[in-house]
Amino acid sequence: MKNILLIALFCAFLISCNNKQAETQADGLSGDLIIFHAGSLSVPFKEISSAFKKEYPGVNILLEAAGSRTCARKITDLEKDCDIMASADYSVIDQLLIPDYASWNIKFASNEMAIVYTEKSKFHEKINQDNWIDILLNEEVIYGRSDPDSDPCGYRAVLTMKLAEKHYERPGLADSLKAKNKNYIRPKETDLLGLLESGNIDYIFLYRSVAKQHGLKHLLLPDEINLKNPELISLYNTAKVEISGKKPGEKITKQGEPMVYGITIINNAPNKEAALKFVEFLLKKDYGMKIMEKNGQPSIVPTKCENYGAVPLELKEFVKEWNNAVMQ
Repeated sequence: MKNILLIALFCAFLISCNNKQAETQADGLSGDLIIFHAGSLSVPFKEISSAFKKEYPGVNILLEAAGSRTCARKITDLEKDCDIMASADYSVIDQLLIPDYASWNIKFASNEMAIVYTEKSKFHEKINQDNWIDILLNEEVIYGRSDPDSDPCGYRAVLTMKLAEKHYERPGLADSLKAKNKNYIRPKETDLLGLLESGNIDYIFLYRSVAKQHGLKHLLLPDEINLKNPELISLYNTAKVEISGKKPGEKITKQGEPMVYGITIINNAPNKEAALKFVEFLLKKDYGMKIMEKNGQPSIVPTKCENYGAVPLELKEFVKEWNNAVMQ
């Protein structure tokens, strides 16, 4: 009886394996899927990848996080293989990848800047929207931010400082904040989390979503500063920062604007079929975007797309034609 039971279990196991193989063959998806993405997408993309794997078990997803501009340069300068690039700032794809390395760019989520801290942070019990500037400038306090040349969160931190200077009518504020604690600038914003949680630094200019995902305390900033509100684009545009361009020594000017994430598939993607399925999965309301929303990065799908004609047919439902939108 025992032997019969073991044989039955073994047969059931073989049937299960064969079914999985059949599913993989039926959907036609297999192999590595290489995704370069912003550090602030690490938590939701890990969850989305796990959900995607349940649907397409033959795909091996390789997630690689870095500052968005660093991600782009891995493609353009280092010529690393990549299928999908997801940026914390859609304009990184426009400026560094299109048209040579990518053909289209879909905007899919939003965010906002916040001041993030823990119970170890000096003066954490006192910080509010009226005094956060003085607390960060206090000699006893150490704050961190990411590198503007590597990471959108870095230049957004500087833009936030410049908008705060105007909002609070504090001339010279942005320069004072930029000059302080330069030793605590890191390539991407998530590199600072360990320093914050260990108490080596007190505060970080960081995305609200990252604070939420890691259970960290955070101070919400006024809409006039936080780069969240699309209705304040004209105000955000008044703040500018210079960052590195495509070529060594080249500089480009980045204007303030509402935070918008972008995603594309690289022109020479090694696994384009799996990449298309992943992006489609990500952008669906009840699949990837539900996970994004849960992690504090609200969906903005569907949005206007300047490269509408180049967007694959499978993804057209997630975008609006730019020209038609402008003409209305």
